[in-house]
Amino acid sequence: MNDGTDTGLPTSFELAWGVREHPNKGPKRGLSLNRIIEAAIGVADAEGLRAVSMGRVAAELGAAPMSLYRYVGTKDELVTLAADAAYSPPPDVPAAGEDWRPALARWARAERDTLRARPWVLQVPISGPPTTPNAVAWMERALRCLEKTGLDAGERMATLLLVTGYVRSHMLIETQIAAALESAGQPPGAELTGYGRQLAAVADRARFPALHAVIDSGTFDEPADDIDEDFDFGLERILDGIEVLINARV
Repeated sequence: MNDGTDTGLPTSFELAWGVREHPNKGPKRGLSLNRIIEAAIGVADAEGLRAVSMGRVAAELGAAPMSLYRYVGTKDELVTLAADAAYSPPPDVPAAGEDWRPALARWARAERDTLRARPWVLQVPISGPPTTPNAVAWMERALRCLEKTGLDAGERMATLLLVTGYVRSHMLIETQIAAALESAGQPPGAELTGYGRQLAAVADRARFPALHAVIDSGTFDEPADDIDEDFDFGLERILDGIEVLINARV
């Protein structure tokens, strides 16, 4: 229930937070913000983010498109709320006695898994800092991992941004490559097939000696045994850097 405080958030966001009363009158009984969001997620899961529209979601609910506007002001609001609800609850980190590094690593891998399960979330534009319930809950958990590190508040927030930025960037590349392979009718992991040979044919050895050293090593021809090997390597190097900063605070 709204206590009269001006949050500055859209009404639909206040409804999602539970700080505003839900509409209780209208032509479509049983319609609610949660049902609207669930329908939008269903459309995105089945057909992709582009298929989500007020009209399409209303049709899923058997309602008139205009009835949705009593709960959601714009399509952009609906998409933002759907992406937020599409996230599973954040992992319960840190566990009792757990150090910041394994806790934050678990948090990052949980975010990776969430984005891998629903890659359409990555297509939702980021228009500002987190203001929706799940997004703020994930932020809270990451900050808890860093509470006893000696980093100041600004450094903790910057660390959170660094880690989540890495996760999202890696998953954006992964999902775009996967979509391209699927469109071409190729199996996952086929992106490197013949890549070294192609580069060797077009890249002059005298001009690209460092690249040819990698080509000659056969790295491009080695199949990836673990889909997350590259992700884990990058994450651990980021955590290495954060650990150096934390140790400097001790």
